[in-house]
Amino acid sequence: MSDDPSRPVPDGDGVPLEPPSAAESVGAALGSAARRAGLDPAQHGSTGAAVWSAMGGVRGILESVLPSLAFVVLFTLTIDPETRQGNLWLSLGVSVGLAVVFTLARLVAKSPPSAAIGGLLATAGAAVLALVTGRGQDNFVLGFFTNGAYGSAFLVSALIGWPLIGLAAGYLLGEGTRWRNDPRKRRAYTWLSLAWAALFAARLIVQLPLYFAGDVVALGTLKIVMGLPLFAPMLAVTWLVVRSLSPRRES
Repeated sequence: MSDDPSRPVPDGDGVPLEPPSAAESVGAALGSAARRAGLDPAQHGSTGAAVWSAMGGVRGILESVLPSLAFVVLFTLTIDPETRQGNLWLSLGVSVGLAVVFTLARLVAKSPPSAAIGGLLATAGAAVLALVTGRGQDNFVLGFFTNGAYGSAFLVSALIGWPLIGLAAGYLLGEGTRWRNDPRKRRAYTWLSLAWAALFAARLIVQLPLYFAGDVVALGTLKIVMGLPLFAPMLAVTWLVVRSLSPRRES
């Protein structure tokens, strides 16, 4: 019999009796992603090491921060006092160029390029939109939709009693969806999911007024400030709570 309770139990011929539920499928997908990122509570590593691994180390941080930072710095330095607009072609060109360099570096090093490719596509898509409209603030529109989608997913999952954190943790801890029968775990996972929803909502609440005001510099700066500096502590808290709920294993 499989040790993974999130999978259906096979019959004597090895054929699953029942297909996995949607919740189990989502949990398996989320748990696998977390495990690949180094967030497996069963490993009982240090919090710092787990968060560092999830952020991708130095390379992951540079991939996440440098394209946006380059855009903000170059746009600020090239602002025309009369139009109050920076050089979009230069700012966006360097930003996209950095994303291309990071992607090529991963391909050359034969390391998983998925994160860099995702960042490249997002950076390029945002740049195209900003160039088409001619407005620097439109470089951040795709990020608004991303934050809205993630925030909504965490919020809805918590409200309907199937918090995404619980689904991922259940897969990682090898208990499938049985955590829903434990009030302590269910409550912890619900609050964690609500906290993540609040993080994404906070980004929108702070940044959207700046977008409508056309303040590109402030918007870009706050995007960076509300990125990894908020993501890392939230990830650390989540990892600590999930690990504390993990059943202790004998060495």
